[in-house]
Amino acid sequence: MMAKRVASWEVTDEFWSRVEPLIPPREVAAGKVYVRKPGAGRPAKPARLVFEAIVYVLRTGCQWKALPKERFGSASAIHKRFLQWEAAGLFQSLWKAGLAEYDQMQGIAWRWQSIDGAMMKAPMAKESVGPNPTDRGKKWEQAPPPGGRAWSPVVPHRDRGQRARQRRPCTGA
Repeated sequence: MMAKRVASWEVTDEFWSRVEPLIPPREVAAGKVYVRKPGAGRPAKPARLVFEAIVYVLRTGCQWKALPKERFGSASAIHKRFLQWEAAGLFQSLWKAGLAEYDQMQGIAWRWQSIDGAMMKAPMAKESVGPNPTDRGKKWEQAPPPGGRAWSPVVPHRDRGQRARQRRPCTGA
């Protein structure tokens, strides 16, 4: 029997069991006086739901405000929690744990590393390829006409602070 296929942003129980111990505890500001009674107000979103929303944004590439409200709730609350977790180092520790697990399963050749060429700008690309075909013949690449400008202004130059001179009608005498 085939296992049910899970959407790429859904967090499985197996994956959550690895992530949950790394989630930092919610901080209560020391010395802060809370006006509300303990337990009043909206309850905090469950950490798993927040983590699933973050994975949804990363996998789909959508904006924070485009998160499905019916499934995840307030996008700003999710983003605030994301910033808190990022500052606490959750994603770095998750990356390290993933690397350690992969190293244990497959083995990582730590002595041999490479950089993907698509991740950085190719320094000699323009010289080796030539100009962009859509930029050919644009004005900045054309030679200036001999003798200065190719056109002359219809109105003589004047400063903006000065009034234009009134022309006097010609008298035919």
